[in-house]
Amino acid sequence: MLVSEIAMALLIDGYNLLHASGIFGSSNQRGPGGLERARSAMLNLLAESLPADELRRTAVVFDASEAPYGLARTFEHKGLTVHFASRDSDADSMIEELILRDSAPRRLTVVSSDHRLQKAAHRRKATAIDSDRWLAQMLRDRQSRQQAGPSDSMKPEGPLSAGEVEFWLQQFDGGE
Repeated sequence: MLVSEIAMALLIDGYNLLHASGIFGSSNQRGPGGLERARSAMLNLLAESLPADELRRTAVVFDASEAPYGLARTFEHKGLTVHFASRDSDADSMIEELILRDSAPRRLTVVSSDHRLQKAAHRRKATAIDSDRWLAQMLRDRQSRQQAGPSDSMKPEGPLSAGEVEFWLQQFDGGE
């Protein structure tokens, strides 16, 4: 398992946040490739919403017996570090290990509604926050930064995928 030696700002329980976001809850995200599109949409939302200095110190961990086809078990997505837990482990175990190995746990925020992970964070004096509360705050912070003025760091790095376009059209249409 590849574990960063720098202090992380955020450690995110990927599927826990995906569930809290409702991104995978829409009927458009179900079916073949739906989970992959939803996961990508959430990673893009994070990449576009977090400040650049926080983004490069953020890790998102997903459960997976195998990384999705064509992806490494650990990779970078627009500045985020993304991990897929190994066959011998699950995301919770990997997150606990990352908490233990963090060089500055008092500056770490663990984003998960899982009580096991919140307890692991508190044992190391890290902050733990429920996924839905953290997501709401992140979106408020993003809106405040946008209202303060444009910033190149908030612009998407490239065109959205068809799944991302479909997701955002559904969000702005109100699901109709």
